Amino acid sequence: MQYTIKFFPEIIIKSKPVRKQFASQLRGNIRKLLKEIDPDVEVIRDWDKITVRSQQNDAESRAAFISVLQNTPGIGSFLDVVEYPFEDMHTLYEQCHALHAHRLAGKRFAVRCKRVGKHEFKSGDIERYIGGGLNQNSDAAGVELKKPDITVRIELVHDTAYIVNEHHQGLGGFPLGSLDSVMSLISGGFDSPVASYLTMKRGLRTHFVFFNMGGREHEVGVKEVALYLWLKYGASHRVKFVSVPFEGVVAELLRNVDNPYMGVILKRMMIRAASVMAENLGVEALVTGEAIAQVSSQTLANLSVIDEVSETLVLRPLIASDKEDIINIARKIGTEDFAANMPEYCGVISVNPKTRAKLERVKAEEARFDFSILEKAIEDAVSTNIDQLGHEEYEQAVVESLPIPLAEAIIIDVRHPDEAEQKPLNLNRNQVEAIPFYELHSRFAALDQNKTYQLYCDKGVMSRLHASHLVDSGFQNVKVYRPS
Repeated sequence: MQYTIKFFPEIIIKSKPVRKQFASQLRGNIRKLLKEIDPDVEVIRDWDKITVRSQQNDAESRAAFISVLQNTPGIGSFLDVVEYPFEDMHTLYEQCHALHAHRLAGKRFAVRCKRVGKHEFKSGDIERYIGGGLNQNSDAAGVELKKPDITVRIELVHDTAYIVNEHHQGLGGFPLGSLDSVMSLISGGFDSPVASYLTMKRGLRTHFVFFNMGGREHEVGVKEVALYLWLKYGASHRVKFVSVPFEGVVAELLRNVDNPYMGVILKRMMIRAASVMAENLGVEALVTGEAIAQVSSQTLANLSVIDEVSETLVLRPLIASDKEDIINIARKIGTEDFAANMPEYCGVISVNPKTRAKLERVKAEEARFDFSILEKAIEDAVSTNIDQLGHEEYEQAVVESLPIPLAEAIIIDVRHPDEAEQKPLNLNRNQVEAIPFYELHSRFAALDQNKTYQLYCDKGVMSRLHASHLVDSGFQNVKVYRPS
């Protein structure tokens, strides 16, 4: 199989050195991601496109390739191309007919051909011959050269014909790693995952920092959404997940800070801590999911007071977004269900929050705060490579991982429904039950606890994370199914 990748248009208008850098970065990202599917994949960079070639051509590999290319930042669009040795014009027509005739029913179409090399005919001759044949031998509504419903595209390069089978839309944006790194303050609701996705799409390597105020269950929920975002949109680059224990900070706020100011001061504490984490990682900016006036702490006056505590740049990709727009993006990228199932922590909610907090009053309130508690939280923060999150917890919980299913075990496919649909798990001897990871913990207790369950996902990260969480919660009938 072969794919022709077109750059996101903003890459094309860059200066020659920048364009070359972005194209090189994109080629490296694509190659790294696709090598996990086909170790022998070819990824060839040209001035205006990237060509991907693989000897694998089964439906599963094709679906996996398309999924990767659709979710890799920097790709404007890509073409699924079928390659044939060129014999003669009529054979080329027959090949086009086999690929496209069924798509033309009731449609008006055009044939477009690009030709490289010496031939006894012109591109227009091919277009007329194949167009006429398809028009006569299909249920097409006719030929339309100006605004066709379908365009049959052909490239003839010397003695090889390339027929475009399908056109796919890419993610857009810039190649991940082509710009600077940022650190996203992620809480697992609707907003912060969408903000993280937007920075990843724009080519910013996005690390994650989580302020744990609600215990282990909330932390696991946030880890799973961060893992999901990284695996789907950013797996070409390793990033950090930093967990900061903030229970003590919250307790100190509740004891010593006047209620209307707690929300703003909590955000100031987070920005202080995140700035330290960012500096340790050499990260140049923080990212939050705040949108103007969505909640009381997100007025311009309050955001200004919040940002005052740090010289680190704070980016807010959603600043002018409506909540409905944010939810629509969350639905599109697959994080809506996470937010709906996320265990929220509401321990610091002001009864009558200040919408225009005065800096002088905020500083007076903070003067009663014991900053050694914040320093201790920063000191106790745990920084982990995101691809090792599940592995570390799995080792701590002592969960058994097996390369084959146990005879009596029920296999629980914990993947996101979109992934499970693209690549179904079919086993001959074992029952397979699909329970997405964001629903697993709430549903597991209702399962038959006399049975053994093995959790499965493609890369083994999410399955290990949730198996360890279930074991830690007291369930002893959980293992991991991790095929070799």
